[in-house]
Parts: sequence; C-alpha cells; structure tokens
Amino acid sequence: MRRTADFVIIGGGIVGLGLALEARRRHPRARLVLLEKEPACGLHASGRNSGVLHAGFYYTADSLKARFTRIGQERLIRYCRERGLRVNACGKLVVARTEAELPGLDELLRRGRANGVALEEVTAAEARKLEPNARTVERALFSPSTASVDPEEVVDSLVRDARAAGISVRTDTAYLGRRGDGVRTSAGDISAGYVVNAAGLHADRIARDFGFAAKHAIVPFRGLYLYAERADGFLRRHVYPVPDLRHPFLDVHFTVTVSGKVKIGPTAFPALWREHYEGLGNFRAVEFLEVGRRTAGLFLANAFEFRRLAWRELPKSWKRGLVARAQELVAPPIAGFRWHWGRPGLRAQLVDLAARRLEMDFRCEGDDRSFHVLNAVSPGFTCVFPFCEFAFDEIERRLGASRTDPRPGERAPHPGEAVRVDA
Repeated sequence: MRRTADFVIIGGGIVGLGLALEARRRHPRARLVLLEKEPACGLHASGRNSGVLHAGFYYTADSLKARFTRIGQERLIRYCRERGLRVNACGKLVVARTEAELPGLDELLRRGRANGVALEEVTAAEARKLEPNARTVERALFSPSTASVDPEEVVDSLVRDARAAGISVRTDTAYLGRRGDGVRTSAGDISAGYVVNAAGLHADRIARDFGFAAKHAIVPFRGLYLYAERADGFLRRHVYPVPDLRHPFLDVHFTVTVSGKVKIGPTAFPALWREHYEGLGNFRAVEFLEVGRRTAGLFLANAFEFRRLAWRELPKSWKRGLVARAQELVAPPIAGFRWHWGRPGLRAQLVDLAARRLEMDFRCEGDDRSFHVLNAVSPGFTCVFPFCEFAFDEIERRLGASRTDPRPGERAPHPGEAVRVDA
C-alpha cells in the first residue's frame, strides 16, 4: 500500500524526534511521518547516552558545536523541568593529572570565554572544596552549569510530544531503500515530499541511496561504562581530565548520574559492525567486512594517530585497566569498589575517507529532495533543539520559498505545546 507524507523523517533517536517536532512547528498542517525500525524510539545512541548535558567549552568558537551547546543545554534543562523530568545540576570539575596538562586547562578556559560559557578557574584547594575526592595539579576548571538527565526519560517525553502534535511515529518500520519520490519500508512504500535522514549508525548508507556521503563513512566506536555499586555520595560532581583536543574522545572520566550513582568510562574501541553491542548480536557479514576494511585501512595508514588511539583504548577493555585510568582523577582508592558493566553504547563517528580524518563537527548534506544528518555525535544530545532549528533552516534554504510548505498554515508552537492538526 502506498501512503503519502509531506515529510518523512528516518530515525527515532533524539535528533530524529527533534527534527520531526521542528517540522511540525514550522509546518503545522503538513503530514509528518517518522520511521523507526526498532519496537520503540531511542534504543540505540540516544537511549544509551551518558546523560551529561555539556556546557560548551571544549569546542572552537567557529564550530557548530560551540554555536549550539550552551543554548542547547539551557533549553534542554528548561524543557526537562517544564515536563517534570529529573535533572541533576551537579556541575563538572576538569582536573589536571600532571603539570603537562596545565596548558590544556588554559586552552579550555580560553575557548569557554570565547563561547560565552560560565567557567571558573579554581585552585587545587578550591577544587577540593567543590569536590573533596577530586585530585588535581595546581588548579582546575569548574563548569557550574553541566548537568545530568535520564536519556530514556527525555526520549520518551519527546515521543509523547510528537504523537500529541499529530506526528505519525511508526515503530517496527524499517527503511529499506529509496523508490522514486519516496521510500520503501518494511510496512510498505511511502511517497514523500521531502526525506530527512537522521538514522545515526546507518545515516551514511541511507545518504548514499540519495547520492550523498560519497567521500564519507561511519565507523562505529563502542563505549562502555563501569558502574560503582553502593557508592552513592562518593562524588557530588562530574570529574573529567583535560582532553586531547585533537581527538573527539574525552578519555575516562567520572560521571554522576541523575540518580546520584557513579560511573567511569567510556571506552572508545572500534566496533566490528554497525550495531556491535555484545557478542554476535545484530551481526551482519556485509557490515563486518565493510567496517573491518575501513578500520584496517585507518590502522595501516595511521590516520589521525589511529594506532595510538587503538593501543591506548585496549587496556580499558578490562575492569582493572579502566579503574586504573579513572583512579588518576580522584584521591581515595576505588579499586575496592564493586564495579559492574553498564549497557554498551555506540558512537556513530563520521570519517572523511579522502582526507583520512575524523569529522569533529556536525555535518549535513542535502538538496531539494532530501537532507542527511551524517555526523551528530557528542554533544548532539545536548544540542538537539538549536541544532534541529539550524537543520530546518538549511532544509528550507534548499527547498526554496516556493516549496517551504506544501500546505501553508500558521506557525506552530515549540515542542511540547498543544497543536491542532488538520485531518
């Protein structure tokens, strides 16, 4: 059976849901369909997110991440509080493990000020007052606005908003390919006025069906956290190390969850196929060969110091190695805690195949028929609202004024507000 929609959004993670709600806000009478191949939304990257709402001081001022993170954090915290969702406004300490990392603190402070982020430089003694168990050399940075939320609560709330706004959220409906002016799905064909691809781990594959992502591919990285049993109250705040700003991974850190639990991680080791969470689950031979070939090519070419990154990650695959790395950030011994692994997550990291480098910022491609979110990794969760507004600005620029709304109507409210939808 062939159905018709003005906009078809592929992917029911937080970005797909945000894009669907932004489409409804701008086009209150449009027919909107969101496709999610799983039984529920947010079962991949969004639902397995760390839950940290970042402040925005890691990124250079000319990046989209810097542009969206601060305002995205403010808006998502406000959204959670308006919906009665839990927020842990715990703040974050960034500590120096050695004197060699002190210039890195200076650079983070410079970036934070350039991005308009509230960020405080504190002495080691002041850092201990903020977080008695943290350890730092000489000084640290304190981000008072960094917070934690429950990612599943946020996703479930956005699903409720989408359905209340008249968006057809079709779970258990997989995208199978492009067909003419629409898409093939496991529940039949859909004729689409415009296709928006926010499929995360599969975004590059779908983009190629529409003639995009020719020089890019997603390489999945597997992330694991260790949770401390009965360690509530051990930390009041997140504790992070100074990162290597040449790479997108923040190294092992302490996260305080929305419920006050403590976890350490994540790892960032290349996965062997797109949905390689555990064992042979979701194994696809074609993906195994495709991802393996790309990973081996990066390793052999040593692109973006891939070998060093891989060897650095290897010890973190075991509890002892991960705990030892985390111990560098806090004074009290943590090896005696009872640790257990949490659910694995996967980072859909876009790689520029021609330049052999990781894409460090948001990246989208599209035309007047389709739009593809190819790279929306951390802090994509934090940035969801302003990023989706930006994405729809780009979509409407590509569509042109004559096609911005097939069924014109008054401007709709922001996500979560009531909206009337014509049948």
